[in-house]
Amino acid sequence: MKTAFYHDERCLWHTTGEHALILPVGGWVQPPAGAGHAESPESKRRFRNLLEVSGLTKHLDMRGAAPATREDMLRVHPADYIDRFKALSDAGGGNAGIYSPFGQGSFEIAAISAGLAKQAVADVWARRVQNAYVLSRPPGHHCLPEQSMGFCLLANIPIAIEALRAKHGPLRVAVLDWDVHHGNGTQAVYYNRADTLTISIHQEGCFPPGQGLPSERGEGAGFGTNLNVPLLPGGGHRAYLDAMEILVVPALRDFRPDMIIVASGLDANGFDPLARMQAHSDTFREMTAEIMALAAELCGGRMLCVHEGGYAEAIVPFCGLAVVETLAGTRTEVRDPVLDLLCAQQPAADYVAFQRDRLLAQADKLAKAA
Repeated sequence: MKTAFYHDERCLWHTTGEHALILPVGGWVQPPAGAGHAESPESKRRFRNLLEVSGLTKHLDMRGAAPATREDMLRVHPADYIDRFKALSDAGGGNAGIYSPFGQGSFEIAAISAGLAKQAVADVWARRVQNAYVLSRPPGHHCLPEQSMGFCLLANIPIAIEALRAKHGPLRVAVLDWDVHHGNGTQAVYYNRADTLTISIHQEGCFPPGQGLPSERGEGAGFGTNLNVPLLPGGGHRAYLDAMEILVVPALRDFRPDMIIVASGLDANGFDPLARMQAHSDTFREMTAEIMALAAELCGGRMLCVHEGGYAEAIVPFCGLAVVETLAGTRTEVRDPVLDLLCAQQPAADYVAFQRDRLLAQADKLAKAA
């Protein structure tokens, strides 16, 4: 078995319309000279291209998938949201929620994006592949059941999980979201359920504002199966590894999932325009290796990554390559040209220690509440 890489060129044809970063053009907002909207296809296209020119694709099982069906979507989203999204897409585009513009045909493209995640989850579960990376677009982790949000139009990972459960029955699944923004959509889907552990490591107070607090632990049957790990801006490489050690790994061991899915946003890198976390490609490399080892221990190695955010077009490919190289157990000749710079720009030791103390305090509070 090989590491599988799931992608469809049509995902790069999804359009968000004319924007400057995240602002619609008009009034005082001038048309952009470059890529336009932050959620452009370029970071993903360049990521895919780097896999090719580095030679890594020779070591991967390159796969596509059928689109998610309406039945798949209805396990997560109400019919009125699906119908409203489809109608807007057919009419030329619009916005079915908050900060989530789209153009004509984006409904069908979003179905492809969710279908890639669905197929990857099914293949990893059936051991047709060793593990997987899904280059999905549009992303999914902000999408709420009843509305789109933050560039996300369908809840890709929940759609994939519920399709697997529909076929194989009750399963315990853990979703680790290391996108720099809070995974509020995935949290909302599973907030009242005990069968899915949702963990989000994110920049504190970034997006959505006021959400992703440690106090958000789940409700009812789901109490204790939601873990938020907000990190201080600028926390850098060490903050992520400390978060993994102190909170994430213990939570995963306690839950003992049948599968681990990583919502792999790459926007914690030190050049991202929509965040300020100072992580680098080796951050993602080390977190991937840690989750792979944990998946081998807990669930027979069943793990995969589904792409979310990442808006620094020149930097995302190197972070993504680090993840896929680790999954595949292969190093190419590519060297991240900004790794040394970002390593030199890491926060001072007292700031690192302060962040670690915060994480330890959160872990202590959780232990006392257990």
